[in-house]
Amino acid sequence: MQALDGMRILDMTQYEAGTSCTMMLGWLGADVVKIESPQGDPGRHTFGHGTPDSQYFLNYNTNKRSVVIDLQKPRGRELFLELAPHFDAFVENYGPGVMERLGLDYETVSAVHPGLIYARIKGFGLSGPYSGYKSFDPLAQAASGVFSVTGEPDGPPVRPGGTFADTGTGMQTALAIVAAYVQRQTTGRGQHIEISMQEVMTMFMRTAAVPTWGGAAVQRRGNRQGPPAGTYPCAPGGPNDYVHMLPATSRQWDTLCVAIGRPELADDPRFVTGSARAEHADEIVAIVTEWTRRHTKHEAMRLLGEAGVPASAVFDTVDLFTDPHMTDRGFIQHIDHPVEGDVTLLGSPIRMSDSPVEFRRPPLLGEHGDEVLTELGWSPDAIAALRAERVLGGTPVGAGGS
Repeated sequence: MQALDGMRILDMTQYEAGTSCTMMLGWLGADVVKIESPQGDPGRHTFGHGTPDSQYFLNYNTNKRSVVIDLQKPRGRELFLELAPHFDAFVENYGPGVMERLGLDYETVSAVHPGLIYARIKGFGLSGPYSGYKSFDPLAQAASGVFSVTGEPDGPPVRPGGTFADTGTGMQTALAIVAAYVQRQTTGRGQHIEISMQEVMTMFMRTAAVPTWGGAAVQRRGNRQGPPAGTYPCAPGGPNDYVHMLPATSRQWDTLCVAIGRPELADDPRFVTGSARAEHADEIVAIVTEWTRRHTKHEAMRLLGEAGVPASAVFDTVDLFTDPHMTDRGFIQHIDHPVEGDVTLLGSPIRMSDSPVEFRRPPLLGEHGDEVLTELGWSPDAIAALRAERVLGGTPVGAGGS
């Protein structure tokens, strides 16, 4: 049994912020039914290469079922409102005003299902001067201060490479939904959840802002953290052949000296205290660099890690899929897809002893329409009528799906 077995999620998410939320709930055992337009989640074609579903879409939509409903048609809207009472939570991350224009705002949907947990992800929230602005991951990061502290001191602000605002917001929304689900066990009531991507990313800025805490703009430091912490070049000198280390204490500095074969440096007057090391930073960098250049980044990581020095190779996006550690832990997943074939995905970072994650492939567009409606009580004739009206779309299981 999985942790959220029996919980039903009505998923009207797209791209990444919302889809990462509902996928996490699906990994934890919830039954996630993804409602898509006849064109499908636009993420199906993001970074695509001519196949029906892109690797981008596949990465955020495992453990879901897909139902295509044309919400532009009055009967489609009616069908959605008929479905809602069968579910515990609804999640959406469309642009500002979309749900209101569809007539599926919280007040309308909760009127037919007061116990529904209705979760909304927006770039800037539902109130305030920016609430009408559209947003994507890098905009939320820029608006949270993340760009401002990223990059070299004498260079421009830099956009981080990871989509932290999207997936970070998705994870916090999943937590809020589970919390509301637990609360409903006591109150019997649903509730409205609103998550701002800007605010989620600003929360991640707390440590970065500590040095001045609003008194002045924190300056960019690049990879500099105070010697000997930093990023050092390794053999054979490729663009990602670096190791990053963070010896945070004098004891760890002593350990580093031994690990690089220079134990005498631990007693060198130039380096015995943190302030002394700061005064002789260039000398430390030269000494450590001379050692790291003689090793590959993975060798340096192993030698330092086994010695007790906090360090990591700078993994590139190929390393992620070939890393023996993550492979050994089963984090790299392979799924057989009826159209895409063997698909490699990254697994769940959450490991629960009594709630194992079973990966199920992402759904084809609309393949579960008949299945879901049948489970919820619709008759074959009623389903056929919805298809005849083109309210219900997609290819059902057994008619081209699998």
